[in-house]
Amino acid sequence: MVQLEHFATPVDKVVSRLRTLSATWPERDGVAVFNRVYLAVTQEIDRHVDTGQFPDAQAAITLDVRFAEHYLAAVEAVAEERRPPACWRPLFQLRRHPGVRPLQFALAGINAHIGHDLALAVVDTCRTLDCEPVDLEDEFEHVGDILVTLEERIREDLMPGPDVLQIADPLTHLIGSWSLERARDGAWSAARALWALRALPDLADECARRLDAAVGLASRMLLTPLPD
Repeated sequence: MVQLEHFATPVDKVVSRLRTLSATWPERDGVAVFNRVYLAVTQEIDRHVDTGQFPDAQAAITLDVRFAEHYLAAVEAVAEERRPPACWRPLFQLRRHPGVRPLQFALAGINAHIGHDLALAVVDTCRTLDCEPVDLEDEFEHVGDILVTLEERIREDLMPGPDVLQIADPLTHLIGSWSLERARDGAWSAARALWALRALPDLADECARRLDAAVGLASRMLLTPLPD
């Protein structure tokens, strides 16, 4: 079998940073749970880049790195005792709550990252590459397809087994109210709106703040403590 040569990309640096964070936090820490999920997603995106599965590799790499920067900035803010964006606050505030299940931590992090950070990352990428959101639509959809594929595995890995389904009923109800595909669609609409408002910075900032707050509210609901 012929092995494809691996070329180092900026995505590899993101993977290295996520691995370092995973080694730093306790396994049951809520942010660590999300970080492991995000590491798996980023490694999968890196694999798709290496194997030429993105229509535009440069656009995919730029989008992925800009995307990761928002999460890493939130981690850095908390480490420096600054307030992270509203969408990330519930996860960091409740990261050690004994009544919150690992799947809730994972989905709350995904909700913050997709619902808020992805929209901003699209705008950041457009500025970096001097392009329009429509020019990134194929890469956006491909990343979204990777996330959807991995979401089912994440739910299976973190969902309690059939022997505790009676206890897990509230969890099943809670996670059933959230959809990655709807979050992804919302992120694309938000990105297009923010890009269209770029000539009106005050209005764009207000929309971004409201998006941040709304996504934060959804994350807080996903992190509702449940009985043992």
